[in-house]
Amino acid sequence: MRTVSLGTSHFAAPVHERLAASEHRPALVVTRPDRPRGRGRRLQPPPVAAAARALGLELDQPAAVNSDEARARIAAAEPEVVVVCAFGALIREPLLSDHEIFNVHPSLLPRWRGAAPVERAIMAGDRETGVCIMRLEAGLDTGPVCLSAREPIAPADTYGTLSERLSELAGRLLVEALTHRPPFVAQAEEGVTYAAKIEPEDRILDGTAHGAVELERVVRALEPHIGARVALSDGAALGVHRAAVADGAPAAAGPEPGRVSGADGRLLLGCRPGTLELLEVQPPGGRAMAAADYLRGRRA
Repeated sequence: MRTVSLGTSHFAAPVHERLAASEHRPALVVTRPDRPRGRGRRLQPPPVAAAARALGLELDQPAAVNSDEARARIAAAEPEVVVVCAFGALIREPLLSDHEIFNVHPSLLPRWRGAAPVERAIMAGDRETGVCIMRLEAGLDTGPVCLSAREPIAPADTYGTLSERLSELAGRLLVEALTHRPPFVAQAEEGVTYAAKIEPEDRILDGTAHGAVELERVVRALEPHIGARVALSDGAALGVHRAAVADGAPAAAGPEPGRVSGADGRLLLGCRPGTLELLEVQPPGGRAMAAADYLRGRRA
């Protein structure tokens, strides 16, 4: 089947690689423009652009995918199906109606419609998630689903480990959906939840408002692509890469909610309820390190 594929992120790159290795190899890959990244703010291509070039695929990086020029480029490729996976921009009319569009969504719809389904599933303590292949329509991830599969969420899963498995699953499901064309079925009206975009306030580990169990899930949900942070008494923000609900001492013996303290080589955040042990942290402008090393540096 002749396809055009749209995607941008690290999640989408392996899906495009799987698609390119199938009989549905894209005639054109559309992704976002290069962006400045890193400390040097040098222009870097999106992961899908790098993957497309490595695979020898035709590539387009329009400033606006809904523009007349971008639509004409897609139409010129004469796709039977347009595939969207983690593109990062809304597809609007008339592009939405120009082609049949399959969308790859990493959740078990209708749970976690929206921008951050993998992160929100971990944050909520879900025991499983999955991938759906759906038909794109004007509503936010409301289209009918033709194929889905489940994936357990392990207690130690981070965004990085879980999204890697979901991306592999998504590539397999997408090729299967394009090959066998199973019928689309409307989503259930019950159980709808929304996975809002991760905002700056979602990154803050606020022990005055949340418990240790909840904040430990936040750390895993944002690792390694966004990162959680905790405010110190001096106003600095400490990055947190790994954390665990503290065992041992009763909650009353730990720091008060919202306060970070170091004792016996352990870095602890008081929560309401419980105590969160910060295991791997990153000071402003520094590198990631074990909490014990960070505490030794603070005493030096």
